[in-house]
Amino acid sequence: MSAHNQDPHRGVPSDEEDEAEMLDPSDAAEEIDNEDGDAAMDSGSDNEEQGEDEIMQEIEIQNDSSAHFDLHKDSIFCIAQHPVNPAIIATGGSEGDDAEGRGYIFDSTPEVPVLPPSYQSAPTERKGLDALFVLEGHTDSINALTFTLPKGEFLFSGGLDGKLRAYAQKEGKWGFLGEAQEVEEINWLAPCPNPKFENTVALGANDGSVWVYTVDASSPDAPMQIVQSYFLHTESCTAGAWSEDGKLLATVSEDGSLYVWDVFGEAAAAGLTQENGQTVLGLTSLDQRFAVEGGLYSVAVAPSGSFLVVGGAGGAIKVVGLPRLSSEAFGSAPAGRQGAGAGSKAKGGKQAGGKAGGSAASAGQSGQILADLQAQTDGIESLAFAPPPLTLLAAGSSDGSIALFDSAHRFAVRRHIKEAHEEYSVVKVEFVKNDQTGGWLLTSCGMDGVVRRWDTRGGTGIANSGFVKEWKGHRGDGEGGGVLGFVQGDGGRIVTAGDDGVSLVFESLVG
Repeated sequence: MSAHNQDPHRGVPSDEEDEAEMLDPSDAAEEIDNEDGDAAMDSGSDNEEQGEDEIMQEIEIQNDSSAHFDLHKDSIFCIAQHPVNPAIIATGGSEGDDAEGRGYIFDSTPEVPVLPPSYQSAPTERKGLDALFVLEGHTDSINALTFTLPKGEFLFSGGLDGKLRAYAQKEGKWGFLGEAQEVEEINWLAPCPNPKFENTVALGANDGSVWVYTVDASSPDAPMQIVQSYFLHTESCTAGAWSEDGKLLATVSEDGSLYVWDVFGEAAAAGLTQENGQTVLGLTSLDQRFAVEGGLYSVAVAPSGSFLVVGGAGGAIKVVGLPRLSSEAFGSAPAGRQGAGAGSKAKGGKQAGGKAGGSAASAGQSGQILADLQAQTDGIESLAFAPPPLTLLAAGSSDGSIALFDSAHRFAVRRHIKEAHEEYSVVKVEFVKNDQTGGWLLTSCGMDGVVRRWDTRGGTGIANSGFVKEWKGHRGDGEGGGVLGFVQGDGGRIVTAGDDGVSLVFESLVG
């Protein structure tokens, strides 16, 4: 029916207008005075009640934090904690779309103790923590941060602009030290724990390259010096981890490759490097036993140094043996970090004594795929080992679950917490390294905006999952309010990096 055949008043056909009741012209001219102004379309008693419910819902949002830092204008992508003064926190992120990257250093100590909401007489607005220093100079988001070891003398920031910037503390104040740029984007930073090579960091880039830098503050013209650079990965280098003694660096890539680099030449001195002279082992997707369709995204080296694990797409986890680097070959290592444990004593291991003063270093099970694990259904975002003498490995997945494996019993699944963060991705898992807890406690965060803690011995909590406690305060629900990282020191205080642009401080009281 065409529009011109319709009555504008009733919407009925014109040939039926005799039957239709027409509006009186005097009524059409009548004006109704509305002193209260125009009413909204959603107004009314029902909607008023709904509005009150929404207001009440806002007030009742749970916030378990004792302090917060909220100077970021957009997402906080990374967070780092000072190794000597754990109250000092660095955060980095974005200032918004097409804006510069920015970061901050702040003291996470709450200024005034905050009582839980149930003890407060009336809700009050809490002042945010102040910044000690602003990290500027990045033209794109700050994607990675780390303080150097062992004393935290320097802070490194890595950006999606490819810049690596260093900051130093002098007389209690932080200041810019220097800058370097060799890549387009920096994916991650990892501090080297080798006591012989202090203030050294490794980074992985989107072009697959791996770089190791050290700081020489005595050289004002070039304080940041390249130690090594590697170019065997063919796609983005997604993660890296040092061995606990800082002698080897393991990196993985989207191309499905794993390389373990002999950064300081100590394995070469023991005759344990491959023909390229750079690696102690390398595995790629050309080896079908190692191939992971979709690539690798996480890596962790066992505290014993005898093996490592890599995690990738589809929930795939591979366990790979490492060569034994004994303390005789490379000097005394810290207690609990000497070479490999008994589990790495493989039959027929290649001996390389004599090249390093009669060392007992050997290839052992180096390069062998010791286990192929599959307990989860989506990408493995985070891997963490429990501190010795425990033998647990935790894996956090994009499917929202956490799996616990026992490396002392052929990596049997000790527990699979299928709804650790419901349907939201688990971003990070990390054991609490505190002698009082025995190392059983595991902390996790996810895109649901919640931080949770688990007793990995199990038998407690929800459905025997080992659930101990949770902390809320971020927006959550996967809509720009997830927790993109956390630091926890000895476990007594947890500080988060929120996708909602806020860093929250939770007093955990450890257990």
